[in-house]
Amino acid sequence: MMNDNKRRLEAAALLAMAVAVLLSVVRFDARCRSVEDEVLRLHVIANSDSAEDQALKLAVRDAVLRAGGELFASCASKADAQALVKARLDDLRQVAEAVVRDHGYSYPVQVTLSPCRFPTRTYGDVTLPAGTYDAVRVILGAGEGQNWWCVMFPPLCLPAAGDAATLADVLAAPALQTVKENPKYELRFWVVEKLRALKNGA
Repeated sequence: MMNDNKRRLEAAALLAMAVAVLLSVVRFDARCRSVEDEVLRLHVIANSDSAEDQALKLAVRDAVLRAGGELFASCASKADAQALVKARLDDLRQVAEAVVRDHGYSYPVQVTLSPCRFPTRTYGDVTLPAGTYDAVRVILGAGEGQNWWCVMFPPLCLPAAGDAATLADVLAAPALQTVKENPKYELRFWVVEKLRALKNGA
């Protein structure tokens, strides 16, 4: 009888622990989704993996980030940034095309604003959880090379002109805490990434 009671108590304790872990992951996933809702990413895809095409990708990245920094200097929210991007996609494409031409290439350039899946990624002391983010996508030529991604708004990858918004300005406190956590010690980043991969059939 005593052994039966002990087993029941152990089972109850394990169940309670499992429920607590599940609730923690669910809350963390909700915080991750709120980060997705407030951040605009940049995704640059090279023509190929040749050293020349990869160098061109980085040059285009720098030019588009500078243009975005100037564009978003007065934006206070992702909605503001998206509205500006939609109105200025052609301008951003021309910026990228100018860099391509200056480097002696004639690759076509596509610039779109669309949802895109990203893995968990750390930029300095900020970690963005895996998820589907709205992104400015710049595709160079065949778009078959390694890609590069970062955060276009708020501008984390290049200082923007003027008093641009920061993550602290656009994220609620729980979401801001999420991006400041260290993924090396935060198992939930890994769990959320795997769960979303399963959901998306990856």
